[in-house]
Parts: sequence; structure tokens; C-alpha cells
Amino acid sequence: MPTTYRDLFRTPEFGPLFATASTQIAASTVSGLALGMLVYTATRSPLLAALSMFGPSLAQVVGATTLLSAADRLPPRAAMTGLALVFGLGTAVLAVPGLPLWAVFAVIMTLGVVGSVGGGVRYGLLSEILPTEGYLLGRSVLNMSVGTMQICGFAAGGVLVTAMSPRGTLLAGAALYLATAAVARCGLARRPPRATGRPSIAATWRTNARLWSAPPRRYVYLALWVPNGLIVGCESLFVPYAPRHAGLLFAFAAGGMLIGDTVTGRFVPGRWRRRLDAPLRLLLAAPYLVFASHPALPIALAAVTLASIGYSATLLLQDRLMALTPREIHGQALGLHSAGMLTLQGVGAALAGVVAQRLSPATAMAVMAAASVAVTVLLAPGLRDAPAAEQDPPGGAIADGDPRLETAETRRQEMSKNSSIPT
Repeated sequence: MPTTYRDLFRTPEFGPLFATASTQIAASTVSGLALGMLVYTATRSPLLAALSMFGPSLAQVVGATTLLSAADRLPPRAAMTGLALVFGLGTAVLAVPGLPLWAVFAVIMTLGVVGSVGGGVRYGLLSEILPTEGYLLGRSVLNMSVGTMQICGFAAGGVLVTAMSPRGTLLAGAALYLATAAVARCGLARRPPRATGRPSIAATWRTNARLWSAPPRRYVYLALWVPNGLIVGCESLFVPYAPRHAGLLFAFAAGGMLIGDTVTGRFVPGRWRRRLDAPLRLLLAAPYLVFASHPALPIALAAVTLASIGYSATLLLQDRLMALTPREIHGQALGLHSAGMLTLQGVGAALAGVVAQRLSPATAMAVMAAASVAVTVLLAPGLRDAPAAEQDPPGGAIADGDPRLETAETRRQEMSKNSSIPT
């Protein structure tokens, strides 16, 4: 079992998966900042600028209800390579001069639908590469790469937008997506799909219904999606709040996320994990309340850095989700988490943009933060009572005397013994 970063990178395929995830985050960061600047410069609309950066997340709900079964039913290497190529092509199209605004949003929404499968494929593959006990550490390292690459990406994106224009920066993002495809194709091993059968809408609905049917999983999903999405709504207003310093705000936010994921993934002992996820979600929101007073830039940077440490609550909730879910649907379970989270991020960006249009970006950020605090408090009883154990066997509900009952109970006992989360 990998217990240190050295052990982790000695695990076969983890290094290429890390490189693939890192280059993809760099590509999305650079191109997202460029697109936000391009749209805001053309429209001067906080709502449209927020939707251009986070609007693709809204389309994730379409993919989550139609395409998500592909996360377990496609070969991981081929799926990751193909998705990166599609994103590279789409980003290059966004750089075409004179592209109408409706066409810009049509392209980014299409990319959002297609990208809904990506999280399930990537993190499902991670659960295959690493043993159960090593998943939290591996996921924390991938999250750390997100923070690092966002810091670098927003810094580089700010420089590129100034030196090359937003359209030139979009082309740089497209090139990074092509590099992602090359790393995935050459670095990852060929693996069969985790589940049999063809991807279909029916299979997607069937497994989603199974995942949503257990109340403990339902509370975990809501805690993963809603508070996070509302705070991303705050981040979506960085450009209209401080156009000249938006890249700096994004970079400091990514730095806070990096700190949180490093500490939580590597140093928080198992016995503390169930106790810390709610305080971390409160930390994610509370510092943004200071924006109600329109703080100066140094205070704003400190607030977003402190708040972003709270994103590490996601790691703890994902660990609990894995303990609640059968292994053969880990890909779709993680894909549903990823798609739902990104969808709520898009909803949060839209809500924040609407409030900012009527009030101001700073006031809207404080309103979204207050809503996130309220949701965390409301979800606390259900999460506190939720057991960290698998809620159903792979075939759905089973009756007493069914021979599958022994298998399900054995798996439940093994998961309780091996999981680092208290049961």
C-alpha cells in the first residue's frame, strides 16, 4: 500500500495519470481565463463572463443523465485520449476571430456535455491503479496538481493574455490539450472497461438511480456538490470584481486549495476524517463574507486563500463515498460526483452573475458565501448519522436467503476492515 509520495509515484501508471491530469488542468486554466477575459471585454457583463468560464459545468447535468455509464464501459486510455483531443479541437474553434457569442456558448456547452465523462474515467482508473487504502493519498496528490497547475496556469494565462491577446492564449490552451492526449496515449497501459455492456442512457439512469437510492450516499453527494458550487460562484466574479487582478485572485485561491489538499491528504489521521469535513466546508465559505465590505486587494487575497483551504473537505467526502459504493460502479459514482459538482458550479456561477448584475460583484460574493454556510449547517444532521459502509450489493436489493447475501456481507466486512474511515 502506498503510504508516502515516493511509494505513490513508484506505483505503475500513477505517474502517467498524474501527468495527464496536470496538463489537462493547465489547459483548462489557461483557456478558461482567456475566454472569460474575451467575453467580458466584448460584453462588459459579469453574468456572461462568469458563464463563459463556468458555463460548461451547467452542461454536465446533460452528460450525467445520458453519457455517464461510459465511465465504466469504455477503455480508460482510449477515453482519456479521445476527450483531450475533443477539448483541443473545441478550444481552437473558440479562438476563431469573429465567432458570434451564441456560437461561443454552443461550443463550450457541447464541451461540457462531452467532458462529463472525464472525471469518472480518470478517478475510476485511479481506484484501479491504487488499493483502497491508498486512494485518499492518490486523490490528494491529483488535487495538489490541480492547485499547482492552476497557480501556474492563471499566472501564465495572465501573461499570455497581455502578450498574445485572449485568442492567442486560447490557441496555447488548445496545444496543451493536444499534449494531454499524447501523454495519455503513450503513458497509460491498455486496460479493459471496468463494467461489461455498452454505454447507454438506460444504463446511466439505472446506475444513477442505484447510487442516489441510499440516503447516506445522497447526503454525501449533496455535501460534495452544493457548498462547493456556491463558492465557485464567488470565484466566477473575480474578473468583474477586479479585472486587472483576476489572475492573482485565482492564483491565490489555487494556492489555498493546494495547502488544504496537502495537509488533509497526507497528515490528517483516519480518526479525524469524519470530524473535519463539516468545519472545512464552513471554512470554504466564511472568509468570503468579508467581501460585503469591498475589501482592499491584500485582504481579498488573504480571504480567498484561507477559504480555498476548505476545498479539502472534498477529499474526506470522496473517501466516504468510496466506502459507501461497490467497486464495480466506482467510475460512475465518481463521475456522478464530478458531473454534479461541476453542474452546481455552473449553477453557482449563473446565480452569482445574476446577483452581481443587480447589486455588485462584491455583494454577490458575500451572498453566495452566506448561502453556502446555511447549506452546510442544514446537511450536518444527515451526514453525522450516515454510516460509512456499503449500502447495497452490486445487484441492487437482495432478499433473505439469496446466495448473493453472503457475498455482499463478506464484501461489507472486508471494506469495514480495510477502510481508513471509521464504520
